Amino acid sequence: MPYQKRGNVIFSPKVLKMAMGILGMCVIGYIVGPPLYWHLLEGLAAFRHTSSSSSCPPCQCDCSSSYPFLSLPLGLNTSFTDCMKHDPEVSEEMEKHFAELVAEELRQKEAEALENQQRSEMALLEAKKIASQYQKEADKCNSGMETCEEARERAEDALEAQRRVTALWEQRARQKGWNDTFITRKARHSRYLSH
Repeated sequence: MPYQKRGNVIFSPKVLKMAMGILGMCVIGYIVGPPLYWHLLEGLAAFRHTSSSSSCPPCQCDCSSSYPFLSLPLGLNTSFTDCMKHDPEVSEEMEKHFAELVAEELRQKEAEALENQQRSEMALLEAKKIASQYQKEADKCNSGMETCEEARERAEDALEAQRRVTALWEQRARQKGWNDTFITRKARHSRYLSH
């Protein structure tokens, strides 16, 4: 059976081969087309340069080092750009354009640097403020610790003085005949009376 018919569409091996061939040609054209286009332009520029009387002498200049934005794709002949370089009007225009680009880039870098500096200054001020707060808290803690230490030392001194006075009174009481049993009996008696 040479073909099958489904509804109104005919599927034939010839039609399928033809569609695949067209698709293959499109893919090849997509891949090979751009390089061929640039080579054609290069050949056309070389043909025009040799056939017409040129106003500038042929020179071997590397324009891409002087003017980086003039670098051409896929090794396009630079003789056209060399002629532009020697043309005073074009060269002056290119230099102005290049100077404007450099000036714009410098302005952007300066604005970024200024913004970064302002951010850094704000962060530094914030850090100083936080450090000042911590220092105040630390000073309060140190002051409180010193006050507590002084109060503890005073309390120890007062306790020691009280112990000396107590020891002195106990010594006098023992000289007068005081003993522990007398105090114990008296304490029991006072508790008995309070009940």
